[in-house]
Amino acid sequence: MRYLLPSLVLVAMLAMLMLRGYVHSEILADHRVRPPVATDQVPDRILDGGPVIDARSAAAPAKSLGIPDGRLVLTFDDGPDPRWTPKVLDELKKYHAHAVFFVTGTMASRYPALVKRMVDEGHEVGLHTFSHPDLSYQTRTRTNWELTQNQLALAGAAGVRTSLFRPPYSSFADAMDNKSWPVTKYIGSLGYITVLDSVDSEDWKRPGADRIVEWATPKGHRGSIVLMHDSGGDRSQTVEALGRYLPAMQERGFRFVNLTEALGAPSALTPVTGADLWKGKAWVAAVTLSDSVTDVLAVGLAVIGVLVLVRFGLMLALSFAHARKVRRRGFRWGDPVTEPVTVLVPAYNERECIANTVRSLMESGHPIEVVVVDDGSTDGTADIVEEMWLPNVHVVRQENAGKPAALNNGIAHARHDIIVMMDGDTVFEPSTVGELVQPFGDPRVGAVAGNAKVGNRDTLIGAWQHIEYVMGFNLDRRMYDLLRCMPTIPGAVGAFRRQALERVGGMSDDTLAEDTDITMALHRDGWRVVYAERARAWTEAPESVQQLWSQRYRWSYGTMQAIWKHRGALVERGPSGRFGRVGLPLVSLFMVLAPLLAPLIDVFLLYGLVFGPTQKTIVAWLGVLLVQAVCAAYAFRLDRERMTHLISLPLQQILYRQLMYVVLLQSWITALTGGRLRWQKLRRTGVVEAPGSVPAPRGRSGERRPVA
Repeated sequence: MRYLLPSLVLVAMLAMLMLRGYVHSEILADHRVRPPVATDQVPDRILDGGPVIDARSAAAPAKSLGIPDGRLVLTFDDGPDPRWTPKVLDELKKYHAHAVFFVTGTMASRYPALVKRMVDEGHEVGLHTFSHPDLSYQTRTRTNWELTQNQLALAGAAGVRTSLFRPPYSSFADAMDNKSWPVTKYIGSLGYITVLDSVDSEDWKRPGADRIVEWATPKGHRGSIVLMHDSGGDRSQTVEALGRYLPAMQERGFRFVNLTEALGAPSALTPVTGADLWKGKAWVAAVTLSDSVTDVLAVGLAVIGVLVLVRFGLMLALSFAHARKVRRRGFRWGDPVTEPVTVLVPAYNERECIANTVRSLMESGHPIEVVVVDDGSTDGTADIVEEMWLPNVHVVRQENAGKPAALNNGIAHARHDIIVMMDGDTVFEPSTVGELVQPFGDPRVGAVAGNAKVGNRDTLIGAWQHIEYVMGFNLDRRMYDLLRCMPTIPGAVGAFRRQALERVGGMSDDTLAEDTDITMALHRDGWRVVYAERARAWTEAPESVQQLWSQRYRWSYGTMQAIWKHRGALVERGPSGRFGRVGLPLVSLFMVLAPLLAPLIDVFLLYGLVFGPTQKTIVAWLGVLLVQAVCAAYAFRLDRERMTHLISLPLQQILYRQLMYVVLLQSWITALTGGRLRWQKLRRTGVVEAPGSVPAPRGRSGERRPVA
């Protein structure tokens, strides 16, 4: 069930894009136009007859009908168009003239109000297929579908059905040939009258209003069907020509009438009721929704594009500045910190990892005491630590109460003023504690974030998390350090000044992200929170999708809880207000909004690959990937990591990003529905060894690294 709602949202998003592509003739469109062929199979009475063909009777031959003298039937193809159709209707209304509009289903679905206006103002409406294909290329199934969908759009737009049909790319009756004539007969058998034209204004050529009037004028007083267009391009000349043509023809005694009125026949429009009417309304509503959703998605894509560029630009510039600052010769936070510190290790059922964790601390080059707080483990975690008989390692047992309670219990048992916190599945390098506590030489510093690294990176999912940790977490922390709004001290490696913890009330269990919660609280209390890049900790990342889901679901939901909890900082003054107006918006944009919108890049990539424009879509997606690759390469260089892991970056962006999106979306759904997510324990394997237990390869800086 956890995957169901986010998956439905993704499916709905793709469905809206598909529907939009369908209605905008981007899907299933066929723009082929058949050249003229022989006419020997077309009856002479049709070739030499009038512009109206009635082939509805199976018992009698098809009839050819003309328009009585003194009457003009104005017809407009390809609409309705939101810009030009209203102007055409205004001109017709001005001169009390009626016309026939042959609408396509795609346009009628998108602009139903214009179709309704046509009907309400007394005009007739005919079918021009749904997507404007040349029906001589289509099967009968496709032809039926084109007509049915066209009628569905009419029903939804104006509540009517029509018996009039004009084939796309049609002309005069004498242009009927051996390919178009069978289509005309078949459409007649379905109950439609085929309407061609006898006078072509050729307004689609845009020859000028004078020429359009000239070409639309019949000879003498002959009744005619006049072809014009109210869509398909710039129709300003058509509108201008109508303003001259209508009064001029009326002065010559012509009447502008509907087709059935000219033929003395019943109206071609009949009301639609019942299920057919509601199907039409549902269709029009779905199309309207798809256009709205697509517009929102397009805005979202623009927003994520800006956010990606802004974030990566800030990350590159500020991380470069941070590296120059902390790596310059002679840089110091203050007086060296040499006094002993307390390392807290909250542990719940960590028997696979706890020995490696504690053993790594025994190699520390900085004086420490270790307090392992066993939070009601049932697998003998505390017994394992006690049986190691290590100096300065104390075990505190408590009933299961959660990580915040375990940390607060550990703080109460800590003997020193600087407290380092780590997870029970993490190992430290010998220099980690010493590097982590040096920023406390600055009395303004209340907490320090260390450099958490993935130890089990030998699997694909581990390699993806390794990229994320180096690029998305540690590069971010350099940026946030300089902006003085670090959002999170990682639970795997962080240090706190006891005084700072006491001033904010210790660790809170109000959220599932106690590390983010405490960090924000420290900012609001006026403490500086900084990043120590050399304080490396190696943690065991989830090795399955289910485990990763559980972890990130808790992280993202907990982050939302923390943002909401500290929202009051937005209107406060002093350090709290500064964090509220700088830190909270940045965290909300880059950690909540941007990841939620990021998959739009891939959704539009898929859409563009299938429906075009393919080349531009690929170039845009590769451009985004290039920006990410540059940032990732720079982050790897700063952390002195091997670049070979970046080979999987494109696949990470395609697959891993979608998983993170679904997790974040699920968190949003949980938050908006008032759900309460419980803490979920991850299964550990203990594959991350303590530094020194296995010979570690040397990095470019000469330090030894643990082998995962």
